[in-house]
Amino acid sequence: MINSNLIHQLEAIVGAEYVTTTSDVVIENSQDALKQVFPADAVIFPHTAEEIAAIMRLANEHRFYVTARGGGVGYTGGAVPVRGGIVLATRRMNQILEINQADLVAVTEPGVTNYELQRAVEAEGLFYPPDPSSWKESFIGGNIALNAGGPRCVKYGNTKQFVLGLDFVTPTGEIIKAGGRTPKNATGFHLESLLVGSEGLLGIITRCILRLLPKPEARRTALAVFEVAQDACNCVADFTSSGILPVALELLDRTSINAIEDYEPSGLPRQAGALLIIEVDGLREAVSREAEIVREMCAKHHAIQFRAAADDAAAAAIWEVRRRMSPAVARTGVIKLNHDVVVPRSRIPEMLEFLEGLSRRSGFLIPTFGHAGDGNLHTNVMLQNNDEETRRRGAATVREIFEQAVALGGTISGEHGVGYAKAPFLDLALSGPTIELMKRIKQALDPNGVLNPGKVFEAPMAAHQVGFINSNQPCC
Repeated sequence: MINSNLIHQLEAIVGAEYVTTTSDVVIENSQDALKQVFPADAVIFPHTAEEIAAIMRLANEHRFYVTARGGGVGYTGGAVPVRGGIVLATRRMNQILEINQADLVAVTEPGVTNYELQRAVEAEGLFYPPDPSSWKESFIGGNIALNAGGPRCVKYGNTKQFVLGLDFVTPTGEIIKAGGRTPKNATGFHLESLLVGSEGLLGIITRCILRLLPKPEARRTALAVFEVAQDACNCVADFTSSGILPVALELLDRTSINAIEDYEPSGLPRQAGALLIIEVDGLREAVSREAEIVREMCAKHHAIQFRAAADDAAAAAIWEVRRRMSPAVARTGVIKLNHDVVVPRSRIPEMLEFLEGLSRRSGFLIPTFGHAGDGNLHTNVMLQNNDEETRRRGAATVREIFEQAVALGGTISGEHGVGYAKAPFLDLALSGPTIELMKRIKQALDPNGVLNPGKVFEAPMAAHQVGFINSNQPCC
């Protein structure tokens, strides 16, 4: 518990105006997209690495918990203070410090949104590819902590491919500078890589050095509808032999298509088995040829409808179909068990077939959509009631989805992370020795267990108790 004496010490570190115990601020900063509140004792808004280091040293001295928070738009509870203590919110650390065209590098603080960074670098003729659907709300620090993805991962990869260096504060209060601003670095351990995907358990990011690319000269976007889902999946798999690598290759299943049509009709055929949104980018001449190949590939695999965007406005209209997914799916149930899984691209047909059968057996709608190009599928188990028995059946259904993903050679998350929502299922994806090694790394860096407890290796509640509710929050 944070007492008045500790509040005064925290105020001395960051300033009294940046420490609050006000109820509405605490509640706002004690939940994420799951909307399950675990109230912190206080919320702190630091501005520098030195302030964060001082807070962590105080936490170790007095043994109170600290949970770092970025935009708070995650779906697994990683930024939620499930054990109480303080929330360390990074929203004041929101400066883009440098954009360097010659070195293809951006340097930012962790509280910069993905959207702000993308707009800033594109104004300089540069490109930062990671693009989670929550890009307008999610912070770069949180993107790194979860190794965020997005539609463009097919061609460009996840956030980890773009992290050159990080400054971070350890759980015990040391300031570490890891990596650098050069694309090659073989000097010592890559500690910056250790922080990528660490979900706030191993340190608090204070400065990010990110790799940029030249902005692609052109892009072309198309939407293809298939009567049979297997045809869409075959089309995805066949792109490996087409000689091109799309920048995005998104899939929506039949249930998702009908959810969109119920929500805001788009003229999509309800009998369709699946649709693909395909985008290519690069040099103008190459993109023109690649767009032709996309059309040919979709025709080869029996697309019953094909729309090629003639301009940016038409491309935006196609992507709007994808952006409607969260609000459309939210209308199909009282509770949405929103998870992501990954399977090898060649196993997507089997996964979709399994999900259709599971939906029939369980009685739950399971709209599925996501990044077919890299096998990352987002499944939404829709519950019609909020009673314990329905929740238990929902959690059992989620477990079956995870078990099948692992059986097909995949895993239980591609970009959402584990947090506390997936902690009960961690042993499905990782072996005992692997989990124990991760725990030893955590123990070595955080011997007093003060940073972000109750996550990943700990399950603070049973799976059916995790607070999933319907939300229009952008996802994935």
